[in-house]
Amino acid sequence: MRPYNYNLMLFKPINIAIVDDHSLFRKTLKNYLSEHENLNVAIQAADMFDLFSKLKTSSIDILLMDIFMPQLNGNEALKTLRIEYSTMKILVLSMSTDIDLISDLLDAGIHGYISKADEPEELLQAIEAVAENRIYRNKLFTEALYWNKQNNIKSFGDGAEFSLNEREKKILQLIWEEKSNKEIADALFLGIRSVEKIRQDMKEKIGVKSTVGLLKYAINKKIIGIGTRSSNLIR
Repeated sequence: MRPYNYNLMLFKPINIAIVDDHSLFRKTLKNYLSEHENLNVAIQAADMFDLFSKLKTSSIDILLMDIFMPQLNGNEALKTLRIEYSTMKILVLSMSTDIDLISDLLDAGIHGYISKADEPEELLQAIEAVAENRIYRNKLFTEALYWNKQNNIKSFGDGAEFSLNEREKKILQLIWEEKSNKEIADALFLGIRSVEKIRQDMKEKIGVKSTVGLLKYAINKKIIGIGTRSSNLIR
């Protein structure tokens, strides 16, 4: 896990929305985030109806939401958000650490999962990661990815086999190591747009819609592993 880099975020204003049914938590979280001048909490909402109403007049970069709220179908809410606000990054904040439940959220396109019992600095690290278009892969998220693999072992085994070239495999490994597109481009001597195109081409080739989908595929096909570092792959 990377240390939080305040200087990296300093000149990148980030508009944030908070959705949680507990008013005290929302206000406390807003006050904490507002201590960082580059973080702007533009929306506070108690439920999804309130959020969708406010999103009509505000541009949001990152959404912080508790997925396990009363009268909320979390997966359906996430699917709607992904369709209507495809560029908005989503971090789930919840007291639940049930790996089975977290695993069910992966395909919905979340960018990270933070326990409300975690230290506040971890949330800042997660915001930094997703602001740079990276998945925030902490212990909970990683365990959910592997749990997902064990329960969906045939997910990528029943269709046609897709052949990824060495460059594509290297990019998957670097994504697993939480590298940004710029860091990947620098490591492979490519332009950032080239990296973005290769990532999109891989999604279309494999038939997935998100970076999480790419990681799940790479885990199932043993392209990446916890003990494998990119230094062993790049020649």
